[in-house]
Amino acid sequence: MQPGNSLSRNTEIGEGNKRTFMVSKLEHMAITEERLRQTFSEGGAQEIYQEIQASGDFLGFAHRYAFSEDYRVARSALWGLTKANREELSQLHVILDKFIDQAMQTENSSVRRLSLNVIERLELYEDELRTDFLDFCFEHMMDVGEYPGIQSVCMKLAFRMCKYYPELMDELKRTLEAMEIDYYKPAVKCVRNRILNGRLK
Repeated sequence: MQPGNSLSRNTEIGEGNKRTFMVSKLEHMAITEERLRQTFSEGGAQEIYQEIQASGDFLGFAHRYAFSEDYRVARSALWGLTKANREELSQLHVILDKFIDQAMQTENSSVRRLSLNVIERLELYEDELRTDFLDFCFEHMMDVGEYPGIQSVCMKLAFRMCKYYPELMDELKRTLEAMEIDYYKPAVKCVRNRILNGRLK
């Protein structure tokens, strides 16, 4: 899948009306960029989520805030989105590529980790496999200097993408078996062992 294909395929009809509708619903939320900049706690992120949930417009919220150039705004917006359930997050599938691009391009580790967490909870279909993202996941799951939370979710995402192709799954397992496991944190070791033991679905 090329970046942007899902978005263009699902939004070309009635885009103007849809955007107006999204803005209308967002205006009823008490969420602003300044409020997101000042959100530093789980409780604050939960409140953000509850307001998005009340509006029902997860897609509009993500469009408006999750890709902000201000990492503090993007971080808190993503943090709120990670509180949503899979059905609510399914609205975001049409902008899957935007989350992937952000995860690969951002220099902020919190934005990267939270973007990856959103991606991990979205459906990843075979025709949406991006080799650049698979390479990214392989690189970051193996990087001993990367944060364990990013290593772990990259490992899970690599597994989900490789499931469609036996040769890629073989490569993933060989890579995991070759890891110098003593250099990795327990959370990373746990995901690795679940994949190698066939316990990760």
